[in-house]
Amino acid sequence: MQSYPALQQHILIKSDGGKTINFSHPNAVKALNAALLAHYYQIEVWDVPAGYLCPPVPGRADYVHHLADLLAHDNHGVVPTGKSIKGLDIGAGANVIYPIIATRSYDWKMVGTDIDPVSIKSANSIIDSNSVLIDSISIRLQHDQKHIFTGVVKADEQFAFCMCNPPFHQSAEQAKAGSQRKIQNLAKNKTKRGSRLSTVRSNEVLNFAGQSNELWCEGGELTFIQRMIVESVDYAQQIGWFTSLVSKKENLSSIYKSLRELGITNVKTIDMAQGQKVSRFVAWRF
Repeated sequence: MQSYPALQQHILIKSDGGKTINFSHPNAVKALNAALLAHYYQIEVWDVPAGYLCPPVPGRADYVHHLADLLAHDNHGVVPTGKSIKGLDIGAGANVIYPIIATRSYDWKMVGTDIDPVSIKSANSIIDSNSVLIDSISIRLQHDQKHIFTGVVKADEQFAFCMCNPPFHQSAEQAKAGSQRKIQNLAKNKTKRGSRLSTVRSNEVLNFAGQSNELWCEGGELTFIQRMIVESVDYAQQIGWFTSLVSKKENLSSIYKSLRELGITNVKTIDMAQGQKVSRFVAWRF
């Protein structure tokens, strides 16, 4: 609270005396994120436009720290730090969370890309508002939605890694159904905890609402990652480790098959866990 006093107005007291916030309310979740970023990463100004994803910081930090461990394997067990390590975040979004955590934790230099001009504007605003980010993060607009690396990776650039949190759903309808399930789960969890919080309403604005390009693409995450694998062949000499989150475990077999078909055998799957949530990312290199 000392790092971000504005969080105080969103604190609620549970029936057992513990403290929480209303995780179904976007302003409360944004305040919590801003507080975490201020306390742990010295980010003084952070916000996202209404309707854009406001991702939980701890889960995003997990990906970054596991990436650091991956790089350490090639550096005698020591995590490499400093601006000589350059990373690429595919789909940095309006929140630019991954680049923030990466540069503030390890002093890496980060490049973030996105297909949405509003996200680009928001990310640049966050960077320009925080002196600790200005020389460490740059943002690029991907003009061609059919490409992932082409058009944003310059011919003479070298990256130690790329990271990506691909759109999860296959359609707008599927994304909407997924959001409704989250509403129901929030309501169930509140009832189980015995929290003195108001009932979640189905028409309540979701903190995880997101724009269409953030939530879904044709074919969902599997098709996106397979496109990423195919295009990675052309950037084998410019990017060390190619990585992507894989939300659906059942997609792993198809991803492995796509990698094998292109003769890519140096593949790792790194499991991560935050509470009861289990996730993973796949990493490959040439």
